[in-house]
Amino acid sequence: MDFIEMMALEPHGPDTYVGAGPSYPWGGLFGGQIVAQALRAGGLTVDSGFVPHSLHAYYIRPGDHSEPIRFEVDRLRNGRSFATRQVVARQSNGAILTMIASFKRAEASAEVQVVSMPDVPGPDGLEPDSWTDLYDRRSVASPNEPHREQAWIRINGDLRDDPLLHACGLAYSSDDLPAEPVGASHPERRSSDHATSGLSGVSLDHAVWFHRPFRADEWRLEDVDVAGIADGRGLARGAFFSVDGTHIASVAQEVLIRVRRPK
Repeated sequence: MDFIEMMALEPHGPDTYVGAGPSYPWGGLFGGQIVAQALRAGGLTVDSGFVPHSLHAYYIRPGDHSEPIRFEVDRLRNGRSFATRQVVARQSNGAILTMIASFKRAEASAEVQVVSMPDVPGPDGLEPDSWTDLYDRRSVASPNEPHREQAWIRINGDLRDDPLLHACGLAYSSDDLPAEPVGASHPERRSSDHATSGLSGVSLDHAVWFHRPFRADEWRLEDVDVAGIADGRGLARGAFFSVDGTHIASVAQEVLIRVRRPK
């Protein structure tokens, strides 16, 4: 299954779509997949010219890759400049994700970029280390910054000239890095390997803001750090840049991080 096939949701009644996903190494479903498919479902219900500018999602239950996923869209608002959609993803055990996504028509505006892309090696000189065939990832080593994770990422394949597909592609991979700096910041972290770190981490919610046009099938630098940990929750936040340094998107994710209990 390639990325376009994953995004090819089947209509199943008014404003309802059905999708599926591959089997992942850890079992279950990848949160970024559900976020991307939910964004795709919402985008299929807006008029031409509206593109995603933000999404805010809550992970509710683990998904099952052996079951289809039902995406139910509620058209909360249709305006001249903005359209708002609520999407609930369901499987047999109930809702697994809920999302509010907002779509906007482009307009002439001032252009101000305050954040700058960090000075890191380009992707061509780095080793591939992606865990999936759906996108290529080249991680940047940051030995002196345990609270930070950086990687060049691009979706594999040609996503054509569909802005919604490119937004879905970025949304898919945006769930990859945030949990890493949260885990690395925990004082009881014992190793860099999830299986032996002594910690368990679960994504609670996820937000993406799309600032400028981009192609998800071209390299972008994802630069993510952690704001801190309290009450068993860590907050990661990040900025995404195209190869020319343009700030194209931002991400924030809250992660439930706990010490594993002895069995």
